[in-house]
Amino acid sequence: MDAFMGSVLGALLAVLASTLLIGALFFLVWKPYVVTRWFRGQGIGGPSYRFLVGSLPEIKRMKAAGSKITLDVGSHDFVPIVQPQYRRWVSDYGKTFLYWFGAVPTICVAEVGLVKQVLAERTGLFPKDYMNDSMEVLLGKGLVLANGEDWKRHREVVHPAFKPDKLKTMSVVMADLVQRMMQQWRSQIQRASNHEAEIELSSEFSELTSDVIAHTAFGTSYKEGKEVFVAQKELQELTFSTWLDIPAPACLRKLKLPTSKSSRRVEELDKKVRSMLMAIIEGRLAARGTSGYGNDLLGLMLQARALEQEGHQMLTTEEIVDECKTFIFAGQDTTSHLLTWTMFLLSRYSEWQHRLREEVLRECGDAVPNPDTVTKLKLVNLAYPPPARNLEPVNVLISIAVQVNMVLLESLRLYSPVVFIRRAVGSDILLRSTRVPKGTMLSIPIALLHRDKDVWGQDADEFNPDRFEHGVSNAAAKHPNALLSFSQGPRACIGQNFAMLEARIGIAMILQRFSFELSPNYVHAPKEAVTLMPRFGLPIILRNLHD
Repeated sequence: MDAFMGSVLGALLAVLASTLLIGALFFLVWKPYVVTRWFRGQGIGGPSYRFLVGSLPEIKRMKAAGSKITLDVGSHDFVPIVQPQYRRWVSDYGKTFLYWFGAVPTICVAEVGLVKQVLAERTGLFPKDYMNDSMEVLLGKGLVLANGEDWKRHREVVHPAFKPDKLKTMSVVMADLVQRMMQQWRSQIQRASNHEAEIELSSEFSELTSDVIAHTAFGTSYKEGKEVFVAQKELQELTFSTWLDIPAPACLRKLKLPTSKSSRRVEELDKKVRSMLMAIIEGRLAARGTSGYGNDLLGLMLQARALEQEGHQMLTTEEIVDECKTFIFAGQDTTSHLLTWTMFLLSRYSEWQHRLREEVLRECGDAVPNPDTVTKLKLVNLAYPPPARNLEPVNVLISIAVQVNMVLLESLRLYSPVVFIRRAVGSDILLRSTRVPKGTMLSIPIALLHRDKDVWGQDADEFNPDRFEHGVSNAAAKHPNALLSFSQGPRACIGQNFAMLEARIGIAMILQRFSFELSPNYVHAPKEAVTLMPRFGLPIILRNLHD
């Protein structure tokens, strides 16, 4: 009997092994062969597929070489450092080509018309999928990564937090926190014998934007929630360190099995962050007053937790934690880098620094932004203001919105904090004239598209804020609305007006009080770690204007 059972078990194991082998051969050999022929038959070329690893070794080699490059401070073309594979392959195969993320077929979409087709789609044909478990841990399944009905439900809850009246209130908090940061700068300058101080601004802005998010979204402070931000920063580094790892099959990704030291560390950090966020949530629940849970983002989400839609909670506690993680990262990190790169550009181009300062001082003087100065500001259209000639001089910050906004938008074009967008193909589709099968990934290289001379003109590599004088829609030479920093379409960043308001207030207040220039110690070497940042920080020499 034992012999019989042993033989049966052996046979079952043999069948299982052969089934797995056949599945692996199909996924790793036959499917790549068929997909390659499918696209080549439609005129879509690309680098050859390599068993299991696809194009990843070639990408790693190019990026390793790029990481050794430093640029002249007058050069804004960091693509050879951050996205060398796209530059090489677009040159070799054209703006639409096939490459392999492991065994996953990926189409690079570097043509603006096709990008708009993908981003404007409203029925869910192109869901979010970053094929990286660490990214899900970093962001949570909030608005950035949610799809379908989950995304619609989350957006319904979160959207009211970014209405004009909310942004008006937030502007006061933003200005107060910028004021505190600048007071520390003034103290450092006053203590210096030469009346100037070298300050590393990227870390300063990181703490500032963390504090803004903590106050405006969660009713706390950066100091109280500092451990959350520190843990999220480590998660960000770990996420990027695994960015080019061979992706596990979807069935294994769902199991979330720790397979390495880094993945175990990611799990530890996730537990830590969730525990701290739960403590904040429980504290707010315990302190609930007659007026509810509060008027900030967390309060809105807790109110939704108490409501039902079709017999289900609008948001569960676990979903609130995920949304908190989303906004801690998306609301802090990207705005921090927008401020950093804008200050770099204004330090590099002193004529623009003087031009903006004259406008700010003429219109605002030394006044700190307050509710009255933003009452008539059209907050909904902050990211895309109307032409300056059509504005009435009834509000101090409207003029600043146009003048500073031109520089901020050009900063976003040249140094977009997010340098690419990835989408999945949810069903067989026709991308213009190309038939793309379900399961293919689409990669949109923002940094490359923002330097496309066919789109932006022959000065695409140059800093020229005047291109945005008449808003985003008329900035590009041939394609309206070609700026992709906040994405476009229904999945465009919900917090873009928040980010632009915070950046506008910060830059205007700095210009009121300081002159500044690049430190000789600055090394121009942008790097990508999920978002784009200066590899060696941004040391700036600051001087008080009024001393």
